[in-house]
Amino acid sequence: MIFTPTSLDGSFIIEPTGSSDDRGWFGRIYCKNEFRQIGHDKEWVQINHSFTKKKGSIRGMHFQVQPFREIKMVKCVGGAIFDVIIDIRKDSKTFLKWFSLELSAENRKMLYIPEGFAHGFQTLTDKCDLIYLHSEFYVPNSEGGIRYNDPKIEIEWPLIPTVISERDSSHHFLDEYFKGI
Repeated sequence: MIFTPTSLDGSFIIEPTGSSDDRGWFGRIYCKNEFRQIGHDKEWVQINHSFTKKKGSIRGMHFQVQPFREIKMVKCVGGAIFDVIIDIRKDSKTFLKWFSLELSAENRKMLYIPEGFAHGFQTLTDKCDLIYLHSEFYVPNSEGGIRYNDPKIEIEWPLIPTVISERDSSHHFLDEYFKGI
């Protein structure tokens, strides 16, 4: 695996290495020894799978607060997405900065998201499948969200949004009182 740091400290683009032949290819999604090299020492306790039907749909921007802050790793296994993370760590030098990249079944890249980040994505194709690894269990009362179109963040979504859940579209905009997590 190749781990490439992003512009937000602690997050990484992960590109699988492996072998290929006339049959196709083979590569790892996770190797405990290789992940130790980037400082990952937590156990993955939950693996989720999402399916989104329509191109342009947005899911996010989600996070969990202490004591349930979580590390996530996201992989697109069907279709393509514009994946976005926001650094909401209160003492970070990149506080409220965002980073994005395309994850797709074709490019096989993954995104490693440390604790203290909000995460979301927009589908670039119809029928997108994602696999998420989590270092914490989902705890509904500790979940928070940032509105996908928050003017304080100014995410540059590549498509006009088509479908957004009521929950995701009702997150409050950040104000001067938001100090991070």
